Amino acid sequence: MNKMKLSQFNFDLPEELVAEYPSENRDEARLMVIHRDTGKIEHKLFKDLIDYVKEEDVMIMNNTKVFPARMYGNKEKTGAKIEVFLLRELNRESLLWDVLVDPARKIRIGNKLYFGDDESLVAEVIDNTTSRGRTLRFLFDGPYEEFKQKITELGETPLPKYIKRAVEKSDHDRYQTIYAKEEGAVAAPTAGLHFSRQLMKRLELKGVEFAEVTLHIGLGTFRAVEVEDLTKHKMDSEQMIITQECADIVNKAKTNRKKVFAVGTTSMRSIETSVSTDGLLKPYEGWTNKFIFPPYEFSIADALITNFHTPLSTLLMMISAFGGHDLMMQAYQEAIKEKYKFYSYGDAMLIL
Repeated sequence: MNKMKLSQFNFDLPEELVAEYPSENRDEARLMVIHRDTGKIEHKLFKDLIDYVKEEDVMIMNNTKVFPARMYGNKEKTGAKIEVFLLRELNRESLLWDVLVDPARKIRIGNKLYFGDDESLVAEVIDNTTSRGRTLRFLFDGPYEEFKQKITELGETPLPKYIKRAVEKSDHDRYQTIYAKEEGAVAAPTAGLHFSRQLMKRLELKGVEFAEVTLHIGLGTFRAVEVEDLTKHKMDSEQMIITQECADIVNKAKTNRKKVFAVGTTSMRSIETSVSTDGLLKPYEGWTNKFIFPPYEFSIADALITNFHTPLSTLLMMISAFGGHDLMMQAYQEAIKEKYKFYSYGDAMLIL
């Protein structure tokens, strides 16, 4: 296969197909099912997923939990409204955070920002780390739990920027998987948003096993690729954990020739980050900046559940590597024709 270029992942997406809201019920989003062996494409609902799994198959889910990362503060003296997006905690002791600020040009080292109606939370800009990023130190007297509670109260659900409406109360639940446990993501693992408690129960009754990985999604997942030569693109690092228990569940299925389903591109990136020489999953705790694009040999998963992604995105490149570039581009054209909804709150795809 020839080296793929960025421009091969472009397509025209009508604006009205970008989902502003999730489907009314989690498991009733649409599901496009793609069979790689025959090229057949079926149109189903997400809850029909149950028809494609067998007893002892495994679903690998990312149990990361989104925290309310978007805060609004006022700059000292001018009172200018500044959006602060918490990317990651750098140091718990000294309350240092890596953040994005908008508008960035107005913020200098030494500026203080005030949060909350009573301005009871203050942060000081102590470093301009990157062109977009800053390091903030929160000035807070009191135990860490209280500080955490404070930023949780002041923060809002970090819906992606392309959702133009205001954040609503329902987003607090719907922009989170029902199995979210480990807090640390600034974006939801969106394929997992389609699982309802009822569907999980039905899958369990059918004998499906669940294995949980943790990958804390950062904004790098959405960062546009700006180089035509994909080998030159660098992914941001994201923190991840694969436990021994998870590896055991997955490897048992592999040994017994059962199917392994990766729920979402983040689960797929996690498992591909830690593969043993004999093609089994290894426990891992650390960081990953793995970028998967065609051609690529996958080791663990037999099937992938994912949403519909943006043109030119690393996520589209990964699913092309898994499903085959031509078949995926054909499926995307069909999705546009059939008016599937795209992106975080959109519909889903199952690649078998």
